[in-house]
Amino acid sequence: MKKKPRLLQKISSAIGVLSFLAAIVCGVVLYSRIDEAGMNDPLSASLLASIFFFFFVGIVLTIVGRTNIPHLGFDSSDPEA
Repeated sequence: MKKKPRLLQKISSAIGVLSFLAAIVCGVVLYSRIDEAGMNDPLSASLLASIFFFFFVGIVLTIVGRTNIPHLGFDSSDPEA
């Protein structure tokens, strides 16, 4: 039985999509700067690192947003609580 995603899962999915978009934007900026600066420029290296970071953050947050996480809180109707 699949439960509806909770609010924090929806937020993590949205941030995951934004991370993918940020990786794409960094890739476009890197592609536009590669002719004038070259690959040995520190800005090019930082853009490559940003692409790597945003891409894998997007993967992790998207997976967290889609996972069926059980409710781990305490119920007030629990007789042992």
